[in-house]
Amino acid sequence: MMMVLSLLLGTLGLLAHQSFGEIVLTQSPGSQSFSPGESVTLTCTTSVDVSSYLGWYLQKPGEAPKLLIYDASNRQSGIPDRFSGSGSGTQFSLKISGVQAEDAGDYYCQQRYSYPYTQCYSVVQKPP
Repeated sequence: MMMVLSLLLGTLGLLAHQSFGEIVLTQSPGSQSFSPGESVTLTCTTSVDVSSYLGWYLQKPGEAPKLLIYDASNRQSGIPDRFSGSGSGTQFSLKISGVQAEDAGDYYCQQRYSYPYTQCYSVVQKPP
C-alpha cells in the first residue's frame, strides 16, 4: 500500500510540475571520460522550444558554476575558444575541441526562457 501511495504522489507531483509549465531538460551523455586532445560533445534537449535562451556552465568541486556559453552560442568573456555552443529551439550542443585535463567537471545546461529556470548536468571526467 505504501509503494502504491508513493507512486501516486510521484505521479501527482509530475502532473503539478507540468501544469505550471516547468521546462524539462535532458542532457547526454550522463557521464563521459576523455583523453586530453580529444573532442567532447554534450547535447541538451528541452521539452519545449526555448529559442536560443540556453546557457552552458562548468562546475568544479568546491567552486561555483562558471558560465561558458550564453544564448546557445555566445562564448563568455575569458572562456577559451575550444568551447563552442550551437543549437536553437529544443536541441543544443556544447563542443570541447582538444579537451584538456582542467576541463573535467560537471557541465550544466540551463534554460532561461521561462521561470522557473531549469537545468541538468553531465559529468566529464579524466580516465582513472
